[in-house]
Amino acid sequence: MSAEVAARRKTLRTGFTTGTCASAAAKAAAIGLVSGVVPETVEVGLPRGERVRFHVEGAGVTATRELASAVVVKDAGDDPDCTDGARMTATLEWLDPVVAPTPPIGPPRSSELVAGSGVGVVTKPGLGLPVGAPAINPVPKKMILAALDEVPGVCGSKRADRNRRPVRVVLSVPGGDVMAEKTTNARLGIVGGISILGTTGIVRPFSTAAFRASVVQQIKVAAAQGEPHIVLCTGSRSEKAALALYPTIDDVCVVEVGDFTGIALRNCSASHITTVSLVAMAGKITKLAAGTMMTHFHRSNVDTDLLAKVATDAGAPGDVVAAAYETTTARHFYDACVKFHAIAPLELLCELARDRCVEHAGGATVVEVIMVDFEGEEVIARA
Repeated sequence: MSAEVAARRKTLRTGFTTGTCASAAAKAAAIGLVSGVVPETVEVGLPRGERVRFHVEGAGVTATRELASAVVVKDAGDDPDCTDGARMTATLEWLDPVVAPTPPIGPPRSSELVAGSGVGVVTKPGLGLPVGAPAINPVPKKMILAALDEVPGVCGSKRADRNRRPVRVVLSVPGGDVMAEKTTNARLGIVGGISILGTTGIVRPFSTAAFRASVVQQIKVAAAQGEPHIVLCTGSRSEKAALALYPTIDDVCVVEVGDFTGIALRNCSASHITTVSLVAMAGKITKLAAGTMMTHFHRSNVDTDLLAKVATDAGAPGDVVAAAYETTTARHFYDACVKFHAIAPLELLCELARDRCVEHAGGATVVEVIMVDFEGEEVIARA
């Protein structure tokens, strides 16, 4: 990481995940269900042991204390998160009508989490959640149940007894269905709204870890459906090209990997995906041809010697060979190849990239590499 990037990250403000905010809203509503008054603030624990406090809005308790609700507004910090400002709403009711006079016999009974309006429901396998379940990932679920356990009289994950009762927690997010349109939820088979996410409880601005996790998750969903073919693309324009090239493929099989081509390839291999098509532009393909599987521009430079070699090996005009050294971008070399109708060097790059990708995936996966133009409209070379 460059000093400039590191300095910038230090000045960026962290935020909180949908899971953390949902746990705070659930705890606040649980306090209201027990006491008749929802607190103005509430404190919850994060997976690593830290404690954080949230302001509570939109609270209410019915006169008979049968229902209580609370809202915590998500603050994503300086992360460009589509759920920033989401009103994470928890509405609670007692799951059992009365307190048991004696400790119950049988397995422990925990509180139930239900997807309300704006929270997605799982419709495809591969997410680690049952089909039909609310899209609440395991860590947030654990956080929510732990927050409920902190309220006297309520059992989240603890065993219900004469002093504790389980509750039904309906989580909802006004406008969550619209927010979800900006995510990959539809491709993953999550319908109706956003997911309740988070592994640490904290949103770190511009998190590459979150993006990497989404890549892995989408591949797992496709594999769980028995899909044998995955199409990897590196950005929105290459994705547009991929969808045009494979119009009948299931959306979940078209995965935008960004700079995580290597991670995607290994997960495809581990998931027994038999065929991978990589759709990308000249810059990413040149880096892959050089064996660089993490293609972020801060981490790797274009190998100009490689560009010159493929131009020479393909018998390209001298102007194309010279273009390899004139700048440090593959775009300039690509433009020269197109200008002088010398596509053979670009085809060689695709072949080299394909071979490196097959090696990286362990040799068991068939890989094809397709180079498209910089508008994502035309196939230039493939191997």
